[in-house]
Parts: sequence; C-alpha cells; structure tokens
Amino acid sequence: MPLQHYLKQFFAADKKYGSKDRKHISQLCYCYFRIGHALTALPVEERMQVAVFLCNEPPAWNNIFPEDWQQYYVPDLDKRITFIQEKYPAFSPAQIFPWAGECSAGLDTAAFTRSLLMQPDVFIRIRPGFEKRVPEVLTQNNISYTQPYKGAIALLPNTKIDSLLKLNREVVIQDLSSQKTANLLLHLKQNQSVQQRAAQQPVNVWDCCAASGGKSILALDTLGKINLTVSDVRLSIIQNLRQRFQEAGIKHFRSFVADLTKPIPNKSSLLPSIIICDAPCSGSGTWGRAPEQLYFFTKEKISHYANLQTKISDAVVAQLVSGGYLLYITCSVFKQENEVQVQRIMDIHGLTLIEQQLITGYSEKADTMFAALLVK
Repeated sequence: MPLQHYLKQFFAADKKYGSKDRKHISQLCYCYFRIGHALTALPVEERMQVAVFLCNEPPAWNNIFPEDWQQYYVPDLDKRITFIQEKYPAFSPAQIFPWAGECSAGLDTAAFTRSLLMQPDVFIRIRPGFEKRVPEVLTQNNISYTQPYKGAIALLPNTKIDSLLKLNREVVIQDLSSQKTANLLLHLKQNQSVQQRAAQQPVNVWDCCAASGGKSILALDTLGKINLTVSDVRLSIIQNLRQRFQEAGIKHFRSFVADLTKPIPNKSSLLPSIIICDAPCSGSGTWGRAPEQLYFFTKEKISHYANLQTKISDAVVAQLVSGGYLLYITCSVFKQENEVQVQRIMDIHGLTLIEQQLITGYSEKADTMFAALLVK
C-alpha cells in the first residue's frame, strides 16, 4: 500500500490527531524513507533524526536537533551531508540509492540521489484553449507558480487548485517529464506519412497500458483528432478512466480490459498506427514522490519488471501495423527496463529506433522518465 494511502487510513481510524499533528507525522515518515538504504542499522529514532536533518532546511525542525548539530543545520545540502558523514563514518550518499551500476546511460546518479531527499514540485499541463485563462486565475488568486516550459506550470507541493480550475478539462495534473514525452508525439505529427493518413481519416492510436489516461489526453492534445483505444488490466482502472475522460470532454474512444502478458483476444479491428506503451515498471524515476518504494526495493525486482515489459511489448508489437509507430515509455532509471528493452524490441521484432531519451527531471524537481519512438 502506498504510504500516502496508509497514512490517510491511519489518521481516519484515529481522530485524536489535529491537522498540524497529521502534517508533522506525515513529514517524519516521508523523511525516514527518503534516505533509502542508508544507516539502516541505526535505531529508528536516531535514523529519523538524520533523515529530518538531511531532508529539510532551517528553520523547520531546528528544535529537535542537539546543540552540536544546529550550527551545521544550514540551507546548503552539501554541508549537511558532510556533517552527517563526519558524525557517522559509515554513511555515504551512495547508500541511499545503491544501484548506480544498473542505471541508464546519461543518468547523473549523484544528482538523482540528492533529488530523492527533496519533495518534488507538482506540475500541471494547460490544455489547448486555456493558455491565457490558467495563468490569469493563478495570479488572481495569489498562487505561487513558475512556467518552466510552454504549457507547463510548476506549483509548490500541496498547492490546492481544484476549486480554481477544472481539473482534466482546463488543466491536467501531469509531471513535467511526462509532459515532455509529447516531443516524441510531435515528431509523429510532423511526419509526412502520418499527416497523409490523418488527412484521409483519423489515425488509430492504442494506449495499451492506459492507467489514469494521462498519456491518452496528451496524445489527443498533441496530435489532434485521432481514433483512440485504451486498455488496461483491470475493469476498475477502465471505469476510473472513463470518468476522467468525461471530465476532460473526451467522448469518442474505445476501451477494453486486457492482461497483455497473456494472448490478446482477437482485436483485428484495432489496426493501430500508433501504440503508446507506458509500461508497468519499478517506478524508480518517481521515488521522490513515493520514497517508501525506494526503502523497500530490492535489485531482484528489476528483473521482475523487465520480464513483465518483455511480455507486454511482444504482445502489442504484434498488433502494430506495418509502418506504424511504438512509443515505449517508463518512469524507471534502470537500463534493463529502458534501453535494454528497446534493443530487444529492435532485435526480436525488427523495429527501427527513431529516437530515445532519458528525460532527467532531478534538476527541475520533477520525475525521471525514459521514452523511445520506434517504427515497424
């Protein structure tokens, strides 16, 4: 169970905690997990103190530290890390995330590890037609925000906007790196053969692991009119997706339930020219948002997810029309889930790689993702 949901249930079962208590307890829990696999032999209270020291800036929590710690409790994270290394010679930042050798090319593991100590920002994507209204509403309501890229807005964690803007219709809550996968979709939009097909009739797009539908909405907003089909492994996911599409004003789409690790029922009518495969993965690129997954992760799980991705990619590539495109996406930093999977798709199925990129979000308080565009 995700920590967020566990805490919600915990507080619901015991009403004695006020809002400030709930906030502080939640922060302590998140900090404890943020230091990952470092100093696991320490008593819980002592390890918690180290975690809070590393994961926060003064003046927050200043009063909980011994006097000899307080002079080193400064905004500069490097200085705080150095102090902990001197205090605990067994500590190394590399222990927080001990799988540097498993990572995709281009990942700065030191920078990525440091980012795990900080809470990421919340990002929203402005949907077409609301580019002027959204910034105006935020400004009028004194909401602090930045606009790192066109159409993307960064908000401080826990910023409430659902009473100000229509979620899914005007804006979509979507991490910045996830938004950047649209750059590969734009490549398709500019492709002459795709343009020719779209001129004759809308292109068939299958979002095969649709989950909450963020990539489907992104595809619609980027490519324009398409014939959209969505699928996922459980009916409850599809039902939630239908509700989100209703909020987004998306009326014309097909949906079905499918476990893509097993033979797909006859879907000869699909004929997808574009398959979006946002594959189930370790989620390692999002551990800044879910640090409990970092804490409980073991190396063996990488192979588990890689095997799952292999089965799914085998199943969906078989459905892709000749000349069609596969957009393969993960929110993982591990090469077995990323470029190794892409190479296998090329070797086994004969697809050609157009572009692949590791979308590093750690310098922008965002997630890290991997995306590759291939053609059959």
